[in-house]
Amino acid sequence: MNELLFGTLSLSPGDWGRLVLHFALLSLLAIGGAITTVPEMKRLVVTQNGWLDSAQFAGSIALAQAAPGPNVLFVAVIGFNIGGLAGALATLGGSLIPSAVLALAAGRHLQAYRDSVPVRAFVQGLAPLTIGLLLATGWVLVEPARTQWTMWALVGATVLFMLRTSRSPLWPIAVGGVAGALGWV
Repeated sequence: MNELLFGTLSLSPGDWGRLVLHFALLSLLAIGGAITTVPEMKRLVVTQNGWLDSAQFAGSIALAQAAPGPNVLFVAVIGFNIGGLAGALATLGGSLIPSAVLALAAGRHLQAYRDSVPVRAFVQGLAPLTIGLLLATGWVLVEPARTQWTMWALVGATVLFMLRTSRSPLWPIAVGGVAGALGWV
């Protein structure tokens, strides 16, 4: 039972504090959603502390993204893999509470100024930032398969498919799923 609550790693009280604080700070930087902060999450969880390896980290995100529900569930899966239920609550609470409070506070005050030039410029400036963060996230998530030519072929085919057709993106996702299931990627 203790393993379910706190996982197999033994985190010190300082580690628990760093985990919550880091995810809380990342929640305030999550322009475009929590998925855009994956590179920094990986730096803390994999590179700096070694709580998970790259494959476990990417697998946590893949599992959560495949499950129905909000995209932010991957944060709870990462936390669970680090510290059981306590880890899931630490990372999810750290990710949700600060950004929710900020959104509520800012939403009330900015509603009156939504048509002003500074607010519109700020919102338009967030689009390229979000795209850059998503590209960085993609780079981190493909790290375990970066040297496989089949992965790059699938990425190229997907980009061409999306640029040349107006079909659903579910088709290249299905092809990637089949390729993964067959062990090609």
